[in-house]
Amino acid sequence: MSRKRYIKLILILGSLTALGPFSIDMYLPGFSGIAKDLNTTVANVSMTLSSYFIGISAGQLLYGPLLDRFGRKKPLFIGLLVYILASLGCVFVTDIDTFIGLRFIQAVGSCAATVASVSMVRDLFPVKDIPKVFSLLMLVVGLSPMLAPTIGGYVTADYGWHTVFFILMCMGIVIMIAAQLILPNTYLPDTSISLKPKPIITNFISILKEPQFYTYAFAGAIAFSGLFTYVAASPILFMDIFKVDAKTYGWIFAFMSLSFISASQLNSLLLRKFNSEQMIFGALISQTFIVSLFLLLSVNDLLGLYGTITMLFLFLACLGISNPNTAGLTLAPFARNAGSASALMGAIQLGLGAFVSFLVGVFVHNSTVPMVAIMAVTTILALIILILGRKKIKKTIAISSDDEIVTVH
Repeated sequence: MSRKRYIKLILILGSLTALGPFSIDMYLPGFSGIAKDLNTTVANVSMTLSSYFIGISAGQLLYGPLLDRFGRKKPLFIGLLVYILASLGCVFVTDIDTFIGLRFIQAVGSCAATVASVSMVRDLFPVKDIPKVFSLLMLVVGLSPMLAPTIGGYVTADYGWHTVFFILMCMGIVIMIAAQLILPNTYLPDTSISLKPKPIITNFISILKEPQFYTYAFAGAIAFSGLFTYVAASPILFMDIFKVDAKTYGWIFAFMSLSFISASQLNSLLLRKFNSEQMIFGALISQTFIVSLFLLLSVNDLLGLYGTITMLFLFLACLGISNPNTAGLTLAPFARNAGSASALMGAIQLGLGAFVSFLVGVFVHNSTVPMVAIMAVTTILALIILILGRKKIKKTIAISSDDEIVTVH
């Protein structure tokens, strides 16, 4: 693969992967304005995040079999079309219940891009390169939480939050056209894959029974739910508790994203010296120590705005290292049904994201403690799952020679 083609693929796949984060982050600075316009509370507006996470989680299970049965590009086109129409609906929404519903539909559409991009990484690159490719995708994706809230803050302040969803609709159109024109057909349709419920469920169960899959999928997803906790709590944390305005919130969110991006790129360098298993374990141990200190300081009210930002920055750095590696090891055992495997991995991750964002809406109001407590519980649970699960993995599929998958003990 030429360098020019490699970069082009990373940019397109990164854009597909970034569509979901952009849809999550760009409207966050508008929460107060949305609550006012729709005659509701900021906590109720945060439920639109929960509905989005539920939609993208359920949609992953839908698109996984479709991507394996019909190839990557047709389901991707349909999903992006649904996203575009739902985004247009959000432009004209007038009540919170309709808004929550449209966000669910928008998520179902956008997750086609997420599942397709992850599946194409497995199609296009040898297993040994997948963690590095995911790290590069994180660089592209990482621009979304840097740019989206900042842009969203200025757009909301100057033009209103409805305009944010018009911009998202236009992004969907551009990405849909680029994907159809530039991306290759990476996977031939497999007519042997049934779309009936029973075979689909059986296929998912067979994937879930693989020790390497469930160990790294659940450990990675539960650890990563700390990011969803932060995202859901951040408008309440910064704008309600610390009283910053929408534009300042956007800049804080952008700064915080540097942590995740920098760590994911550091991961690429560290992989030259350490394997993915070592990276995941080290990141989770560090994350456990950081979040325990964070909780102790929060309970004793020893953190102001800058102290909270510092602790969150360190916490997110650990996720930037562990996430590409857990994703790579989760998908490594699968070639024929990579679409279904990536869909199941995404559904687990986003399902947990929906759950923790719901907890944020219920418990996080005027204190940082509930947010940090949720992060602490998920981090410790992820570490326990990793330690116990690794004992059941007899041979870890982690590297390849050219296109051949091999195992390491």
